[in-house]
Amino acid sequence: MLNILKNFFKKTEVEESPDVFDRELGLSLAALLIEISRSDNEVDQNELKAIAKAILQVTTLTVDEVDGLMKDADKTVADSISLHDFTSVINEKLSREKRYQLLVLLWKVAYADGRVDKYEEYYVRKISDLLYLGQGDFIRAKHEARE
Repeated sequence: MLNILKNFFKKTEVEESPDVFDRELGLSLAALLIEISRSDNEVDQNELKAIAKAILQVTTLTVDEVDGLMKDADKTVADSISLHDFTSVINEKLSREKRYQLLVLLWKVAYADGRVDKYEEYYVRKISDLLYLGQGDFIRAKHEARE
């Protein structure tokens, strides 16, 4: 999971220094991951810890900054009426392969509590569609995350 996340915070198609943290992209990624953890109406601490630990290890952010990003993402998700706000940023800034890697991460968060709820699966599918990834990618990512 961490290797997949590392790719998100490396240089994107937009010419930037690899050391520059893209807050908008980070917030969108964290928001989608949090959305999956919230989708079954049971925010599991294992899911949140996995998200926070991964972001901490793949960025130059401090623990407090990751906490802040997670809080901002949680508030953003609570105030959001559409997943499109997050997926549009990701579609703009990430390649198809990186969007697929995000799909794997979404599945890993869904599996973090030991089970995949039908609502988690629904949201992963919806996000997959919004990321312009097909049914084959959806299934392949699910199997990859489960391993």
